[in-house]
Formats: sequence, C-alpha cells, structure tokens
Amino acid sequence: MIVTSLDLNQFRNYPELSLQFDPGINIFYGDNAQGKTNILEAVYLCGTNKSHRSSRDREMIRFGQEEAHIRLMASRDGAQRKIDMHLKRSRAKGIAVDGVPIRKVSELFGIVNVVFFSPEDLQIIKNGPAERRRFIDLELCQLDKIYLYQLVNYNKSLMQRNLLLRELPFRPELMDTLELWNEQLDRFGSQIVRLRENFIRELGITIQEIHQKLSGNRETLEIRYEPDCRADCILDALHSGEQRDLKQKTTMSGPHRDDINFIVNGVDIRRFGSQGQQRTAALSLKMAEINLVKKMTKDTPVLLLDDVLSELDAGRQTQLLNSIEGIQTMITCTGLDDFVNHRFHMDKIFRVSEGTVRNEN
Repeated sequence: MIVTSLDLNQFRNYPELSLQFDPGINIFYGDNAQGKTNILEAVYLCGTNKSHRSSRDREMIRFGQEEAHIRLMASRDGAQRKIDMHLKRSRAKGIAVDGVPIRKVSELFGIVNVVFFSPEDLQIIKNGPAERRRFIDLELCQLDKIYLYQLVNYNKSLMQRNLLLRELPFRPELMDTLELWNEQLDRFGSQIVRLRENFIRELGITIQEIHQKLSGNRETLEIRYEPDCRADCILDALHSGEQRDLKQKTTMSGPHRDDINFIVNGVDIRRFGSQGQQRTAALSLKMAEINLVKKMTKDTPVLLLDDVLSELDAGRQTQLLNSIEGIQTMITCTGLDDFVNHRFHMDKIFRVSEGTVRNEN
C-alpha cells in the first residue's frame, strides 16, 4: 500500500494543504518548527487513529478553529482507498473509510500500515517500561484486530478496578464486585500476554540478523519478553496482591506492567549498555519492525522518518538508508546535505517554510 495524496484543512499550522506523494522517497526539508512533522503526524493518524505525540484531538486543530479535516488517499495494486477524519474540539473525531462512517476503530487498522521513527525512539531502550509497552501496543494494534479488542477491554477493566479500589475505603459494601474485575482482567490479560509473546518471538528472529550487520558482526542482540505475570497466573497474582492493591489503591499486577529486555553479548543494555549500544539496538528494533510488518501483512508499510538522520552517525545513516529501498518513505530533515553526501536517490523534494509546502522537483 502506498499513500498517494494528503489534504489538510485547519490541521496544526496548515489552514489548507494538498500534497501528492511519490511511491518512493519523499523528502520534507526546512528549518525547525515550520510544520514538517505535522505532515507525518497526519499520515500516522490516518493509519492508527493516534498521534505519535500522544496529542489529544483538540491539540491538533489549528488555533482559533473548531474543527480540522484530514483526507488521505492510498493505493494498492490499482485499488484506491480513502480515509477521511474530522477532528472536533468538543466531540469525538469522526472517521469514514471510502465515504462510509466507521463505528469501530478496528475498521481503520490495516488499510495503511505505517512505521514511525523519531529521535525519541532512539531512547526507547533506556527509557522506562511504559515506552517499550507502547511500542508493542502500537504495532500489534495495527497488525492484529484481536489484540486491539483484548487491549481495549483490558484497559477498560483496569480503569474500573482502579476506580473501585479508590472507592472501597468509603463504600466497603462494594467489596464483592472486586472479583468481577479480577476475572475480566484475567480474561483479557491472558490473551494479551500470549499475543505479546508471539510478537516478541517473531521480532527477535528478525532483529538478530539486522543488529549483527549494524554492529559489524561485533554484537549479538537478544530481545526477551518479560511479562509481569504468566498468561495462566494473572488471576492468582491479583488474589495474592489484593491487600497491597487495596493499600496502594491501584492494580499492581498484570500486563500493564510488562517489559522487554534487550541483551547484547549477555549484558542487559537497558541498565548497563553504552549510549551507542542503546541507539544501535533501537535502530535494529525499528528496522526489524519494518520487516515484520511486511511478513505479517504481505504488504509493505509506509515508513515515516522524523529528523532521525541528524541523530545517527554516518555508518548508521548509511545502514538505514540502504534498508528502505522499495519502501515508500517520508523523511523530514533540516537540510539535504546528508542525502547528497550519500548520493542517495530522492524521488520528490518538498521545501517547508512557515506552514507552506513547495514542491522543488
């Protein structure tokens, strides 16, 4: 699937914008804070219903406006798809696919698979477990609608259980309802753990070969899933931790506390790795993500690179640029020197300045 065009109306700093993309490499360059990332954000939003910045809908609407509209056109083997999004300041967004409003977000996933890579992703190894869980969830929700269903329902049940834990000191007669939420968390959480296990196993196979090349065959990377509870032990963990949860007024056990470990030559690089090792592992992770999406969907994802090259040394830049051949890619950067120096082919070049975009081909 490739994205053929994007139209924005009152989105971020764009009153109106209409872009036609090349199936190959699309470069958006210009000074910082001009609106380059906003274009990538709109594409990502149409593929996942989420902003990579974790922004709320109203924050993406241009200042002083009540609504914003995004229209994305995509094509695969000659078949056209259209995604329309209306962002509203005071109401939930409206989404239509091929002109038909959708009732469930799951109907959006899989139309356009996207992989987003920003400088913040280079910190995923040394940041906390929440960042690594977010990586798993964002990718699996695109690839597996069953996972999305389980995750949504798990998070709803978790929120209700935590509300109950805060309410119980004032309404002890509600204690009998705690078991209901325990069972719900066990039901949905066990499936989440199993699906995460399979995903990390598949990702681990792909990432080893990529990391060896990136490190010049000096390092072997192993990625391990570290569930807070095994799939068949969630209910037991909730029972055994009940008094602690009542004291803390929050749920301390379950998939919402999972983590991923990155082992390089036997060393846990989350804690003991150098910055160079952590960055190389993060780059390996994103490149493996591309390959895994291609394998699982039988389609090529759209790759969004937001000012990543400036954060990489020359060797890692070359490895990344060489890996994106045959993938529709949208790249933001402040200048074109890195591409010229690498003699890297650029199919379409856009200059972005103060909310205006000019095609420079």
